[in-house]
Amino acid sequence: MKSLLASLLLLLTLAPLASSQAMDGLKETPILQQRVDAGELPAIDQRIPHEVHVVNLRRDQVPGEQGGQMRLLMGKQKDIRQLVIYGYARLVGYTPELELKADILKSYEVVDNRVFTLYLRKGHKWSDGHPFTSEDFRYYWEDIATNPELSKGGPPPHLVVDGQLPLVEYPDAYTVRYSWSSPNPYFLTMLAGPAPLYIYKPAHYLRRFHARYQSTEVLDEVMKKAGKRNWMSVHFDRDRPYKATNPDLPTLQPWMNTTYPPSDRFIFERNPYYHRIDQNGRQLPYIDSVAINIASSKLVPAKTGADESDLQGRYLRMDNYTFLKTGAKRSNYDVRLWKTAKGAHLALFPNLNVNDSVYRELLRDVRFRRALSLAIHRYEINQVVYFMLVQESNNTVLAESPLYKPEFQSDGIEFDLEHANRLLDELGLTGRDDRGVRLMADGRPLEILIQTAGESTEQTDVLELIHDSWLQAGVKLYSIPSTREVFRNRIFSGDAIMSIWSGLENGVPTADYSPMDLAPTSKYQYQWPKWGSYYESSGQSGEVPELPAARELVALNDQWAHAGTHQERVDVWHRMLDINREQMFTIGIVNHVPHPVVVNNYLHNVPATGFYDIIPGAYFGIYKPDTFWFEEARR
Repeated sequence: MKSLLASLLLLLTLAPLASSQAMDGLKETPILQQRVDAGELPAIDQRIPHEVHVVNLRRDQVPGEQGGQMRLLMGKQKDIRQLVIYGYARLVGYTPELELKADILKSYEVVDNRVFTLYLRKGHKWSDGHPFTSEDFRYYWEDIATNPELSKGGPPPHLVVDGQLPLVEYPDAYTVRYSWSSPNPYFLTMLAGPAPLYIYKPAHYLRRFHARYQSTEVLDEVMKKAGKRNWMSVHFDRDRPYKATNPDLPTLQPWMNTTYPPSDRFIFERNPYYHRIDQNGRQLPYIDSVAINIASSKLVPAKTGADESDLQGRYLRMDNYTFLKTGAKRSNYDVRLWKTAKGAHLALFPNLNVNDSVYRELLRDVRFRRALSLAIHRYEINQVVYFMLVQESNNTVLAESPLYKPEFQSDGIEFDLEHANRLLDELGLTGRDDRGVRLMADGRPLEILIQTAGESTEQTDVLELIHDSWLQAGVKLYSIPSTREVFRNRIFSGDAIMSIWSGLENGVPTADYSPMDLAPTSKYQYQWPKWGSYYESSGQSGEVPELPAARELVALNDQWAHAGTHQERVDVWHRMLDINREQMFTIGIVNHVPHPVVVNNYLHNVPATGFYDIIPGAYFGIYKPDTFWFEEARR
């Protein structure tokens, strides 16, 4: 106990000491020096927070130098929001070890997962130099979230617990408190998300477009200039921090957009008031600007291979790897293989809400789902499609998750045609047509149409191999490609029998991350879209879950939300994972498919390996791209 107290005291002593030492040795950013000398910009000690965030670099990183421009390629104009994801400045954020820590916030306190006290950094400023205070939180809550003219549906669902809104208080300029009468375990994880829950807004800027703060005459002029019919539309259009389409909107991100759309090239410049510095007193980000060039998504691999991007993961796939690796020999880049964090790279989703009653009865029988899984030759798929680079697995948590158990991954994935055929015989599917295809209860051949979004030949290649092995069990497979919109509508309406898509969005969760993806909670869960719709609409649409196991999952998800201890949340997670293992509601095929990441050879501090997925890593975000830096040749 004495040792623990001594360690805590040492940490408390060293934290302000490190901050103080960094503040004593502050170095002005070279590209901003001229503006500082001209009096256009305050010196660095007046731009950063008094309680600055000193970044501790990872072991594989070294302190860098400031300067240079990083080039990125994106397939659409709306993809400029990726820089908000990559920048990953959040009130609280995940570390590479998937721990939540204060970032924009100086610190936070949590009591029973009900009361969250947020402490801001004194002296922190928006990108235009205006103070960032609790007024920005008040403006969001009172003037946007609970204003029926701007938020017709009320505050975001994750701020509503058991039908009740939080009590939001502002004890002083640097303290904000959210309180609920019941636990809200979603709150911090939503603040840390790649598309975060924004509970603060630049009040000093947005008040210009708000009826509470402006006269009718002023708003009329604003609407006329903007070409909008009412002030709410103007306010909404100006307030898009995630989309990054308004260069006038102050930000707290490392880089800020300076280009108005439409454009085929967007320039993001460094935020001179950014809150992070390195241990040598240099303000982050190291890189001065980011240029996003818009090109057809189909051309991104080729352009990347032609050395037109300094850091590229988006729009690259494993089937580009050989081409990119060959190009690396003549161009100035390295190709790295990162892991993906989805529970399954590809999984089959039997639609338990399919309209056809005969198929519905079959799909809802766990013996049928397990038979289909046993009739998939995953080793062959790994060998032929993925060159033995992937893991054959169910759709479940990965080994890197603290919730992992080997049986979650391995149960029912062996190729066992004898067992599969025995299960199908037990279901009464003993008759066959002249092709050897089994006949269903109504005499129709057992033909399963699998919907695909038509976006990847990889899915087609995998389905062709499944077709061959399923046929040995007397099941005929057809793949039906379509656009993503048509694909989803067929599933939602119940017309689709089965679909193929990626599995669990976050395959490396901790017990404090919501398990809602394991229960019928969203219509975008393709195995039970109508049950999910019922949950997310509070019974206004969709259908009540009919299977006992599905109802238990819903109850367990709600139990997790009200759990009082970490161990209770662990126990709920394990039970939900076990139900999904037993019931095989989705049929995972493979996971841990490598993702190529191209890195310019002059660019440093990019990890050699990492997770490339939006949840929970925000792609590059948790590895702090503001700490990436260029050698002098590129600065």
